[in-house]
Amino acid sequence: MSDIGDWFKSIPPITRYWFAGSIAVPLIGKLGLISPMYLVLWPKDFFHKFQLWRPLTSTLYFPVGPGTGFLYLVNLYFLYQYSTRLETGVFDGRPADYVFMLLFNWLCIVITGLMMDMQLLMIPLIMSVLYVWAQLNRDMIVSFWFGTRFKACYLPWVILGFNYIIGGSVVNELIGNLVGHLYFFLMFKYPMDLGGRSLLSTPQFLYRYLPSRRGGVSGFGAPPSRRPVPQEQGGGGGGGGGGRHDWGHGFRLGDE
Repeated sequence: MSDIGDWFKSIPPITRYWFAGSIAVPLIGKLGLISPMYLVLWPKDFFHKFQLWRPLTSTLYFPVGPGTGFLYLVNLYFLYQYSTRLETGVFDGRPADYVFMLLFNWLCIVITGLMMDMQLLMIPLIMSVLYVWAQLNRDMIVSFWFGTRFKACYLPWVILGFNYIIGGSVVNELIGNLVGHLYFFLMFKYPMDLGGRSLLSTPQFLYRYLPSRRGGVSGFGAPPSRRPVPQEQGGGGGGGGGGRHDWGHGFRLGDE
């Protein structure tokens, strides 16, 4: 148990709270402590009965059962892996900027969910974060199942196809990818590559509650420069060398 506790404490704080909530809320619904009907997003109840908690709980809740358990664990792994990579990577020392990204993506997904009558929003938010990571590391070589390897920029679309095979739908993944692309375009692509003005900026009140820890600088100022792209070194196995990202061996929580 101490090993699990130490691993959990090693998760960066924002990802830790999100990860814990994505376990606790489905568990509450599974145990019947709160009916799942109160955890999902029903537009009628949200607008007419003012059940304002639904956009949040529908982002954390997933109906875990014999037919959905594997899909839930896969996406929980994606949450842990790619949220951790973003929080300790380009957003390292900038918790306000990372929270703003999550809030922006979440708000876009909630609006889409209300318009499209979607009850569960967990997968779209996770996929939006994965999409942002994939674009910021687009030339990194990642490994999928059965030894397939490709650039990280293709990963969200490969996962979309993978989840279609095991889950039968691509709507959640597609919305997550589109929302992730919207954030990436407005925050990074348009100002940095197209020379446009910065259309998104983190509100100052977030910096007051979540001050930056890197040299006292708040915000990006300018879109973060791309880091040198790790290249594969030879053809060796394993997931740690030469920028090769290997997640396709069994979805073990806590790997890496």
